[in-house]
Amino acid sequence: MIHNTYASRLNVRYSFYVMLIAMLIPTFAVADEGMWIPMLLSKNEAAMQKAGMRISAKDIYDINNACLKDAVVLFGSGCTGEYVSDQGLLLTNHHCGYSFIVRHSTVANDYLTHGFWAASREQELPCPGLTVTRLVRMDDVTEQVLKGVGKDDDENTRSNKIDENMANIIKERTAGTHYKAVIKPFYYGNQYFIYINEVFTDVRLVGAPPSNIGKFGGDTDNWMWPRHTGDFSMFRVYADKEGKPADYSKDNVPYRPLKHMTISLKGVDEDDFTFVFGYPGTTKRYVTHDEVDLAANGTNPIRIALRDIRLKHYKNAMEQSSKQRLRYASKVASIANGWKKWQGESLGIERLEGVAQKKEQERQFRMWASDKPEYAKVLDELEQNYSKLRPVETEWTYFNEGIMASDFMNRTYKLWRVLRDTQFDDSLAHEQCERLIAENERFFNDFDTHSPTDRAIFVETALYVWKAGQLSFLDKKYHGEAAVRKFFEELYDNSILNNKDKYNKFLRSYRTKNYTKVVSGGVPAVDFFNVAYANAYTSDKRDIHTSARNNINRLMRTYIKGQMAMYPDSNFFPDANLTLRVTYGHVKGFEPADGVYYKPYTTLDGIIQKENPDIYDYVVEPRLKELYRSKDYGRYANAKGEMPVAFIATNHTTGGNSGSPVLNADGQLIGINFDRCWEGTMSDLLFDPNYCRNISLDIRYCLFVIDKYAGAKHLVDEMTIVQ
Repeated sequence: MIHNTYASRLNVRYSFYVMLIAMLIPTFAVADEGMWIPMLLSKNEAAMQKAGMRISAKDIYDINNACLKDAVVLFGSGCTGEYVSDQGLLLTNHHCGYSFIVRHSTVANDYLTHGFWAASREQELPCPGLTVTRLVRMDDVTEQVLKGVGKDDDENTRSNKIDENMANIIKERTAGTHYKAVIKPFYYGNQYFIYINEVFTDVRLVGAPPSNIGKFGGDTDNWMWPRHTGDFSMFRVYADKEGKPADYSKDNVPYRPLKHMTISLKGVDEDDFTFVFGYPGTTKRYVTHDEVDLAANGTNPIRIALRDIRLKHYKNAMEQSSKQRLRYASKVASIANGWKKWQGESLGIERLEGVAQKKEQERQFRMWASDKPEYAKVLDELEQNYSKLRPVETEWTYFNEGIMASDFMNRTYKLWRVLRDTQFDDSLAHEQCERLIAENERFFNDFDTHSPTDRAIFVETALYVWKAGQLSFLDKKYHGEAAVRKFFEELYDNSILNNKDKYNKFLRSYRTKNYTKVVSGGVPAVDFFNVAYANAYTSDKRDIHTSARNNINRLMRTYIKGQMAMYPDSNFFPDANLTLRVTYGHVKGFEPADGVYYKPYTTLDGIIQKENPDIYDYVVEPRLKELYRSKDYGRYANAKGEMPVAFIATNHTTGGNSGSPVLNADGQLIGINFDRCWEGTMSDLLFDPNYCRNISLDIRYCLFVIDKYAGAKHLVDEMTIVQ
């Protein structure tokens, strides 16, 4: 948790500046802000070229010719990757490939710790479940999607008709092809685009640096600048002999992309033009003050506090053994990512006086809309719906981040789901119980070492939720903190879910006639979960939440339409929704606090300066130190003879942009986006050009690690490189 004293040091208040910005500039017109649809990039072409770009919009997106969009892919379900050879070789972030690196790692072959480099195609490791998606084309299908939708239709009727129309459009557009398609709404449903995609399922791990390079700085440096993380991993996409997607087969061949990136070794200087091409996940730039306040002062503090507890215990366990470190590495990375981002987001909102800024923008809108019936009441209705939503959203955050924090409660939830969903079918219940028995075989392999950690997390997070008044049903039987703590401890210690033999015996003997007995005290953990879940997710609360969110979405559709009418000459960018976008800006340092200036790039010198052999996140690989001492950087050094590692720029990015190619004015690959600066993480809600910076791995460090550190020059030789 960030303490108030530290927050106050960062919180340079400039109310007049904020209000002046809000009064003179609409929410969408801030320098370097925007995530632009590539199909419509011709609207931005002049501005991009004025900013320094030397290529055309068609070089980036063109359905008739190979272009940069053919070299950019959706990696998995939430990252970006880019082809860097004509043999399907692909770069993304280390943290995007993390779970697959972990999956292939064992104590004997610890690729996560020591790295992995395939010396031949035969050594590349299949990654079942991993997909790589290429956009074939996109089209505006708004008219077809909204066909038959009435202006006065309620949200359910509207949604059903839209779903029916979208299904028909997708069926029609993909008939007779191997393509898949998805239709995404923009501007809260004022516009719709179809994305025709080619989805590859045979993806293999080719290379990954050791964690002390790929995750150097760990959670301490996550979201921070200066950064020294070699955040990359390498995969190869395979296809059938006709070049079409196919499931894994030894007969498959490397995919030959229509376009792959040309890599530049020229590097970057401050104020150089850059653009990022990738799949940003979610932004909410047009929301009202209520949504901003809900994040900063409602859900974020709850999430941060409860994840503090989990991270403390997981990290303690990871320090005990290599086995524990491997077990929790991916989990901790996932938990810590949001935990730290939310801290920066809340501080950024406070620094910008974001709630007040939004209120001022809404005041202007009210004045403009006062004589326009379609828009006059929209903000009042939004406020009314947020007042209903907030208490439910808060309670659900406590439940999801607290009650569901431990493996114990997650396993209890799985059992509860099986019992609930099969309560009238013994045959189905038997089938599902057998599935849980199979899962138990894996889970109990190292339960003895895992149990103390999971027990502490369950007890402390559940107790935190109780202290917040969210488990008041316990107060009827247990009086005071000591009694409640003892209840949680005994619930864990005495549960059959934590005894393999007893749990398996229960699963084998379970019959649906015992359902009521089991969920009402027969298995205390299930009983507790059932009551806690029922209290948090009552039908009334579900109805309130669904109704409020539906109304907010409907009203936001009107509100953003009104903003467009209010500023008819402005070019609005749509919120991110995991579709391909272009964002552009310049390499630029910034001032995070009074008297402090951050340069826009870092070097290997900084890695050596941060080295601390007693802290896992700051251990420097011996081979890397050898290369540093000898200054054996090859052709990857900059003009000063330094080994560049990372750089920052003003491109507007968010989650999903991880792994995105960062390109120079000529459309050449100069870096791999992997993060944002912590001071600017509020950019999903509010963009501040003074603080918002994306962090990218310098492609020269990536190639240096592959070539000089790992000795995998055969991979570099596949690539197209210009000096």
